[in-house]
Amino acid sequence: MSILHERLAEYTLPDQMKEKGLYPYFREIEGHQGPEVEMGGHKVLMFGSNAYTGLTGDERVVKAGIEAMKKYGSGCAGSRFLNGTLDIHVALEKELAEFVGKEEALCYSTGFTVNSGVIPALLTHRDFIICDDRDHASIVDGRRLSFAKTLKFKHNDMKDLERCIKHCPKQSVKLVIVDGVFSMEGDLAKLPEIVELKHKYSNVVIMVDEAHGLGVFGKEGRGVCDHFGLTDEIDLIMGTFSKSLASIGGFIATDHVIANYLRHNSRTYIFSASATPAATACAREALHIIRTEPERIAKLWEVTNYALEKFRAAGFEIGDTESPIIPLYVRDMEKTFEVTARAFDAGVFINPVIPPACAPQDTLVRFALMATHTKEHVDRAVDILVQVFKNAGVIK
Repeated sequence: MSILHERLAEYTLPDQMKEKGLYPYFREIEGHQGPEVEMGGHKVLMFGSNAYTGLTGDERVVKAGIEAMKKYGSGCAGSRFLNGTLDIHVALEKELAEFVGKEEALCYSTGFTVNSGVIPALLTHRDFIICDDRDHASIVDGRRLSFAKTLKFKHNDMKDLERCIKHCPKQSVKLVIVDGVFSMEGDLAKLPEIVELKHKYSNVVIMVDEAHGLGVFGKEGRGVCDHFGLTDEIDLIMGTFSKSLASIGGFIATDHVIANYLRHNSRTYIFSASATPAATACAREALHIIRTEPERIAKLWEVTNYALEKFRAAGFEIGDTESPIIPLYVRDMEKTFEVTARAFDAGVFINPVIPPACAPQDTLVRFALMATHTKEHVDRAVDILVQVFKNAGVIK
């Protein structure tokens, strides 16, 4: 056995959880992701999805994907830079730019490759990337690929962010990158205070990851930047298609100068095959639906607020969430696996969150709402989770 194999063989956590019957990953879903899903021949309540608008199984979205495959085929056989640009790619980019209030947008094959391609393309070794310490893994990988120096500030701690900015030379670009909605804890970035710091110091540029904000916050679901009325102050707005837009892919929206540079220098844009016709058409149709059905977002918030009240009344620790992402803190890794498994056995699909997605003392299960959930779905889930958490000794 090689040294590599010996080293990797020491990673036994999945095997330990399998032996205890608590392994929670790669569970097979046998249909589209609605409020209930087929798994193992029976239905379970789906509260582990990012499909906030509930559009992944919508017939209009599915039809748009089918029609695109009929017209364009199953793939593009190349990158956007060369032979992979379709007219529907360009149309979607224009619609996204207008939707989030920017001059231009570029569509990438995945949301992850937006962050891992945009961040390293923008900066030089003379510049600084300043990240919230709970930013998404794609932002972490993007900064690792950059020649710029990296600084991290404590989560949503504006004094610590200012400390980082003051550390940087005035003439350096200081790219502050935050999640608009933090994907595990459900709280929002303090964009008004970040913008104040942008005006206080020179050469501060702000990038906001709106993966979990689009379709949820702001007018017509335009995101957290719109929610705070700060779209014009944010230099780069990133979004994904795999949440509210019911597809796969991602985009960056910004001004013409930055977009033009990224279009010709962002490696994950020019060296990755372009998004499939079906994925592009599905995202575009989902965007049209979100914009014309405001009642869908209203329904999402109605059921979200109902669930927040239910969990608080039942004695769960849910932190500072302000979104359809509700963290149910467990603060013990094995118990986190245990409640996930027992909840699934009882008919509720939730996701465990353990390091490196959180600190060891902050383990939790993530409960997420969709516009297609009902209060009855929430009631059933909360009743089950109360019993599961009590049996595990997490709540009284």
